[in-house]
Amino acid sequence: MPAQTVLQKLEILADAAKYDASCASSGTAKRNSLGGKGIGSTEGMGICHAYAPDGRCISLLKILLTNHCVFDCHYCVNRKSSNVVRARFTPQEVVDLTLAFYRRNYIEGLFLSSGIVKNSSYTMEQLVEVARILRDEHDFRGYIHLKTIPEADPEIVHQAGLYADRISINVELPTDSGLTRLAPDKNGRQIEGAMGKVRNDIVELKDACKRFRHAPRFAPAGQSTQMIVGADAATDADIVGKASSLYTAFNLRRVYYSAFSPIPDASAVLPLKRPPLIREHRLYQSDWLMRFYGYKPTDVMEATEADGNLPLDIDPKLAWALKFRDQFPVDVNRGTKEQLLRVPGLGVKAVGNILTSRRHRALRLDDIARLTVSIVKIRPFICTVDWRPVTLTDRADLRSLLAPKAEQLELFGV
Repeated sequence: MPAQTVLQKLEILADAAKYDASCASSGTAKRNSLGGKGIGSTEGMGICHAYAPDGRCISLLKILLTNHCVFDCHYCVNRKSSNVVRARFTPQEVVDLTLAFYRRNYIEGLFLSSGIVKNSSYTMEQLVEVARILRDEHDFRGYIHLKTIPEADPEIVHQAGLYADRISINVELPTDSGLTRLAPDKNGRQIEGAMGKVRNDIVELKDACKRFRHAPRFAPAGQSTQMIVGADAATDADIVGKASSLYTAFNLRRVYYSAFSPIPDASAVLPLKRPPLIREHRLYQSDWLMRFYGYKPTDVMEATEADGNLPLDIDPKLAWALKFRDQFPVDVNRGTKEQLLRVPGLGVKAVGNILTSRRHRALRLDDIARLTVSIVKIRPFICTVDWRPVTLTDRADLRSLLAPKAEQLELFGV
């Protein structure tokens, strides 16, 4: 077989990396190359984080070091039994690509993951070497996200955190039974043990930075993880419960969700078709409710339907409100911030505006309409000086009235 060019490797390994959703670059430390020192930046003019319609960050060079792998995870296109074209970068090739793309203003940093070659520690050393060359030899100050390997030597993972802005360890699946069935080479306790070690390192070095001026920073953008949705029988209630426990136990910056996608030569234990992408979206919405709206995991679980999954036709916040109509309507002139955040259609910014505005005068329905995008979804759940929903909140067909209307797309529409 003829030797592959760098361009051919890039085509293979960039495509292989598309299944990893956890590449957002928010929350990192501020660094720049002003004054002619170093290369790259994580801030300043011209730096923007572009996202694709499915929510994935597209401002980073996102590749695998290699798609060779000694593991045989059923859901992974790069598993050892998969019949795919293989490729492998050297650390220096990844460094050269990163710098070349950055100088052309195509990217703001690097997201690097890898299949497992030889063993976990060897592969982790190769990933760390890329970050070391960028930081130490080229004074690269852009963003670096390294996907770490839980089975690797903890000291090597620690080195990754000293060079990278963010590190992540995928839990892969929300249940131990699903992990045992679909990823027999992985161990849930080992994955969580590695995440706990990273959490402790972040806390220790953050404290050291407060006490010592030149203490090294460790993963200043924190750690994240990813779960695959729809590859096993786990319900949305299972996934939400797992995500909540991960946030609590490991101080994660984000939990990412990736809808299972059918792969070539798929194992017989996998579903024949992918779950609806809207299911992934609903999980992100539920994640947002827990992180910014004060919802508890049990609240989100109560919004699920009989099968344990969130409804696809309406968002989780509306689903919860329809199940607990006794909590409504909320008086916008007297309700607490927590009560207002539970009103479907009211976001964090709108609630803040309401709390500020009502200090000066009693709010009317028209005032609320000016503070929000659409008043239609909100009216059944609030009362104002001049509006009270009366029986509207209790209507049996309220869900159908508020659910987004399905539209038939035109093949030749203008």
